[in-house]
Amino acid sequence: MHAANGIDQQYSFHMGGRVTIVRSSSAALSGAAASQPGGDPMTETTVGKPAVAGWRTPMVILVCGCLVGAIGFGPRAALGLFLTPMSAANGWSREVFSLALAIQVIVWGTAQPFAGVIADRFGTVRVFLVGAVLYAAGLMLMAYSSTPGVLDLSAGLLMGLGIAGTSFTLVIAAFSKLMPAEMRSLAFGAGTAAGSFGQFLFSPLAIGFIEKLGWQHALVAFGIITLSIVPLATALRTAPMSHAKTDGVSEQTLRHAMIEAFGHRSYILLVLGFFTCGFQLLFITVHLPAYLVDRGLSVEVGAWALGVIGLFNIIGSVLSGWLGDRMPKRYLLSIIYTLRSIAVIAFITLPVTTVSTLTFAGVMGLLWLSTVPPTSGLVALMFGTRWMATLFGFAFFSHQVGGFLGVWLGGLLYTVTGSYNVVWWLSVVLGVISAIINLPIIEKPIERLAPIPAE
Repeated sequence: MHAANGIDQQYSFHMGGRVTIVRSSSAALSGAAASQPGGDPMTETTVGKPAVAGWRTPMVILVCGCLVGAIGFGPRAALGLFLTPMSAANGWSREVFSLALAIQVIVWGTAQPFAGVIADRFGTVRVFLVGAVLYAAGLMLMAYSSTPGVLDLSAGLLMGLGIAGTSFTLVIAAFSKLMPAEMRSLAFGAGTAAGSFGQFLFSPLAIGFIEKLGWQHALVAFGIITLSIVPLATALRTAPMSHAKTDGVSEQTLRHAMIEAFGHRSYILLVLGFFTCGFQLLFITVHLPAYLVDRGLSVEVGAWALGVIGLFNIIGSVLSGWLGDRMPKRYLLSIIYTLRSIAVIAFITLPVTTVSTLTFAGVMGLLWLSTVPPTSGLVALMFGTRWMATLFGFAFFSHQVGGFLGVWLGGLLYTVTGSYNVVWWLSVVLGVISAIINLPIIEKPIERLAPIPAE
């Protein structure tokens, strides 16, 4: 059997006492075309050409998925701009706001694999629906959080669960099942870039809303906007697993998928490296605006810095997806982590000005979420797309654990030392470590025995 992505893999099975050898990829074992009774065909075929019909063309799926990614990522990425006005209005230290967002990050990361399991088993639409409602509720309740406990509930728990159900990781997983194989890597890059466009759009939008409406009504407006995810998500509908055809290949259970992944050295290295990505990104997203104010720059510079990061990451993510088809993904990841550490060193050792800040933002933007296309691509390459949302969800959990520590330690160490320097240098060290541990990753489908029933 020829693999959809051009990479074959060998399997053995017994027929009538004989051992017969077949060759197939892990992607082919992940599932085949599916259709719901009375509905249009969904999910991927074994030859990598999804059977989508009617209005859900690949371009419609790509555009709607990118819009979901932008709206799902944008409001969260702009929350750092609410740190100063909300803390001042309630008389809180930065640690209070930082802890709430750190809770959000860890809840998001913890819930992401479970959201992935539900999406893989029952389809993506219901996950996006519940996620959008929780996301909107968290933003609106955050606007009227007058105590740290309520802030932890709204910005922390509710928004963390909501973001897990609307995140670009689910969009990418849907792309892996709905898009033709030859378009997947580029679609992964576009889906990631869409999240960055959301950051570019919502950061200045947050400043405008705060100035015109006040920070409370700005959060309510963001909550209303997030509900637009619900109709857009219909284009990303995937079939429940019970409706999937398997072309005679036995279905892999969740338990077996987990044992296989966490017993695979390359997956472990990939997951560990993704920890650093979360640490660096979430620390910068939440604390960069306040860091710039401390260095004598205006809050508007912080907003535009986050916007520039989002804008340049559109280029970086698409470029990363394109490069992922043309060079080893492990080398691409190593280069990204190395360049991030160099950029941080230059930023914190040179005088902090508007020009240096926007330059740093542009460079970091190119490297921002550019780790996602090669990371998600490696997961799909090694294990196929059947449990893509679940396995990438566990990788993303590692990302969010790093993000939790980046956000929380940023606030804690600032309160203790009055400076962000320790966390900046810690992000440099972690970047170097991740650059090294990605190098031994083996880029090929995992070998597994697949019993095939005799005809």
